[in-house]
Amino acid sequence: MVNPLDSRIPDRVPVDLLDRALRAAAVPIALLDATGSDLPVVWVNAAYEKVTGYDADAARQRQGAFVEDSSLEPTDIRRIREALAAGREVSQTLTVRRADGSRLTCRAVLSPVLSGDEVTHWVVAMQDLTEQLTHDAEQAALVEAERRERRSLGLVAQVSDLIMDVDDPHALREIAAVLRRGVVGWAQFYLDDGGLRPADGIVAGQGLSGRGARHRNVLQPRGRDAVQLLLDGQSDHPVELALDGSYAAGSPSAWLVLHATEQLQALSDDDGAPARPNGQIAVFALPGRRRVLGVLAVHVGGGLRGLEPAALTVLDLTARRVGLVVDNARLYEREHRLAETLQRAMLPEQAEVDGLDVWTYYAPNSENAQVGGDWYDVLQVSPDVVGVVIGDVVGHDVEAAAAMGQLRSVVRSYMFDITTPGPVLERVDQLVAGMRVPRPAGLVLSTLTRCDGAWQVDYSRAGHLPALLVRDGAVTALDEAAGALIGFGGKPRTTGSAALRPGDVLLYYTDGLIERRDRGLREGLAALSSVASGITALDAAGVGEELLSRLADHPEDDVAVVVVRVPAPQDSLSRARSPRRRRWSLPSEAASIGRARHAVVRTCQAWGIPDAANAELVVSELVANAVLHGYGHVSLQLYDTGDGLRIEVEDANPTPPVTTDGHPGRVGGFGMQIVERLADWGWRQSRGGKLVWAKVRPASLPGTPPKT
Repeated sequence: MVNPLDSRIPDRVPVDLLDRALRAAAVPIALLDATGSDLPVVWVNAAYEKVTGYDADAARQRQGAFVEDSSLEPTDIRRIREALAAGREVSQTLTVRRADGSRLTCRAVLSPVLSGDEVTHWVVAMQDLTEQLTHDAEQAALVEAERRERRSLGLVAQVSDLIMDVDDPHALREIAAVLRRGVVGWAQFYLDDGGLRPADGIVAGQGLSGRGARHRNVLQPRGRDAVQLLLDGQSDHPVELALDGSYAAGSPSAWLVLHATEQLQALSDDDGAPARPNGQIAVFALPGRRRVLGVLAVHVGGGLRGLEPAALTVLDLTARRVGLVVDNARLYEREHRLAETLQRAMLPEQAEVDGLDVWTYYAPNSENAQVGGDWYDVLQVSPDVVGVVIGDVVGHDVEAAAAMGQLRSVVRSYMFDITTPGPVLERVDQLVAGMRVPRPAGLVLSTLTRCDGAWQVDYSRAGHLPALLVRDGAVTALDEAAGALIGFGGKPRTTGSAALRPGDVLLYYTDGLIERRDRGLREGLAALSSVASGITALDAAGVGEELLSRLADHPEDDVAVVVVRVPAPQDSLSRARSPRRRRWSLPSEAASIGRARHAVVRTCQAWGIPDAANAELVVSELVANAVLHGYGHVSLQLYDTGDGLRIEVEDANPTPPVTTDGHPGRVGGFGMQIVERLADWGWRQSRGGKLVWAKVRPASLPGTPPKT
């Protein structure tokens, strides 16, 4: 840097030219007198005057306030003074006050001007950092905005993951926790169940309980309550409610504010914050397809305007997604219940036959709508004729269930008129073609006829897998009398026959038992034949249990199995090794109680339990409770634990069983007291409802009096 006052200028560069150049420079420059105690300003160029608003005189007058206005730290001031004392160049970023009062952030470089070895002046060159800082601030703002967007997307992704598991009883609570950690201070979902109620999960299978908020149980106040308008679908914008506001008694707004205040006070107690919450809650609608299903309430201290746009978007998206998933879950559940009702017509009313040991099993694939196309039926045509049919209708929906019910009714009707399977299927073909049943179906129809104490099976197949005859470890496929699917039989249907011997087993099944993604039907049939040839159980339930344990641990489709065994005289004398587990799927009807009792008796006989009277009584009470107070299919399972018989009964009602002292004024109500006297019992929640178990005491099974 050249001192314009220095006379030691090369002759070839005129002094006035250098002076004009410094004055015209775009960089703000000031010249300080190094001989003065306070380094007075002796000259500034035009750029300095433009940037700071001070000329040389004004800059010299405010020299004393320079250090104070520059926002320098004591360490910076000390470093600058040390550099000045040593006569070396020094730079510093500082903020100075302009003449108009605004602040200027700049980078100042002080360079010494020497005359010989002595510093006579200091040249200050200033770099205006305003544009750079503005650019940096803009970049930081962009980075922060991107960070917020990524965080918002992450929150939405977490919500999406949580909401996929509609069966999780705490899914909505976990979503509220995600919002609390990332967006707001508090969040809670409320479903409109005859009035608002806090909801931790969707609980799609639970109907209206009538246990909603109190505001539904009182006369609604006059006026237009904001939350009620939201619930009625007359408003789609979030509603803000002040926690210290006044709302009409009995209104949903008043109830929400009261409940939110209680929740926030509980959180304050946990977090050590002030006990009295303040601010506002924002209420977002949970919209379904046809109506608002509930609301999402969140605590926003400064109101919705205080929220970032990204946070507001997260809340709005969360409310809309939750509303859609709740609506889908309820629509799905309604369709499932309708289809399940139709399915009950498919299951047999009677599966116990005089002279035969019959076991049936049906399990819809839970990955579908739990509404399968597989079905079976067992009916007593006459004292000596039993009909067995198993089939499969294409599809897993209400239409498939309706087609099942139609086919079952048609087959049942003709079976009582004609006992020969071939002609029955011909009649079914004609009627189904006229009815225009929309789904293709295949089935195996058979009749078992008793004559002089021996049994014969007659059968006909319509596009279905053949039944298997198991005799002394040899497996024979009953593959004669095959024909096209039901409704496509243009040719006469034939009938195959086989004589049965004591100890023979007939296996009827659908493709869900044997078909897998990693193997075809041929390989599946070979696996089934291999398992069937090695069966050692001497009762139909034991045979079925071996099949399920070996082939249906993880089915990929609906599974229906019917096992028919011709009892042998030596059954009561021989105790072959068989699985110590039995299971039955029973319709929710009174006839299932008798079937469960019979199942326990047969199982105790197969396992060598000498007296099953108490176990029979216990299972009767448990199944009766499931039929009377539960809903959906009833699952019965029996286990030999080595020290007693364990009975498990599952139904779709999650309400726990209760021991009562009877029903005043009428008979009954002592069922669980009977169970308590004969067994140790308990219950637990299951994925589909509840499971009640009872372990019959060993001392009581052989006839010892029960504990009093």
